[in-house]
Amino acid sequence: MKFFNEYKRQLITLAVIVLAIISFFTAGRKINAGFMDDVFGFVITPFQGAVTSATNWVNDSINDVVHRNELADENRELKERIEELETENARLSLYEDENEKLTALLEVAQRYQGYDTTGANVIAKDTGVWYDSFLIDKGENDGIETNMAVINSGGLVGRVVKTSAAYCNVYSILDSRSSVSAESLRTGDLGVVTGDHELMNQGLCKMEYIDLDAEIIEGDEIVTSSLSEYFPAGISIGYVKEIHQDENGLTKYAIIEPKVDFKHLDTVLVVMDVKDELPEVE
Repeated sequence: MKFFNEYKRQLITLAVIVLAIISFFTAGRKINAGFMDDVFGFVITPFQGAVTSATNWVNDSINDVVHRNELADENRELKERIEELETENARLSLYEDENEKLTALLEVAQRYQGYDTTGANVIAKDTGVWYDSFLIDKGENDGIETNMAVINSGGLVGRVVKTSAAYCNVYSILDSRSSVSAESLRTGDLGVVTGDHELMNQGLCKMEYIDLDAEIIEGDEIVTSSLSEYFPAGISIGYVKEIHQDENGLTKYAIIEPKVDFKHLDTVLVVMDVKDELPEVE
């Protein structure tokens, strides 16, 4: 106690100093810790943000690529499906066209029930736009003979001029080597429908040797007459487009526009058994 009392003031002063020093160092460590935390946050936080952004970008890019690949696969599948549907549609269209052609030929066959007919396909033709001379895929093996009449849904096409075992050659009414005894359905005026080289280039033919006094006029329907050597009577040939007087002044001729589409000819009927009289056409 004596020592404490003697050095009381010094001891208190020393204690205060020690406490001050301890407080200073303790406060310094807190300050330094906070400062270091601030520095670490200042440096690390932007880096963490950059890393996070980069990670998100990579993930988004990967997802975008995956999505694009999925879209590309879907697009490819859709294109393949569209191609399949287009092919199927084209096939069905061909079947539909073929069915229409066969139906038309069937209707023609029914109109001429008094005749034995057989259907045939056109397999070749002479050069040029018009079907003036062509081949069909039926011949002697099918009972076809020379001079048999050939028709289709439009009317008279022509006649068989040459046969072989599996095919035959047909001259259409456009061919300059063709001639058909014909008449006006309305008036009965007679003439001969022949092919003409110049008119053929327009898809037309000519009806010659018409009496000068004949009452035939433009628009009249021309049909095969009963005087025809090869063709059944009453088969439609076409319509009068123009009428002109011959140079001899004794007869006139008519320009005929055929009912048959001689630009697009692919199926025909061959009249196999010609009878004396044609059944009445509806």
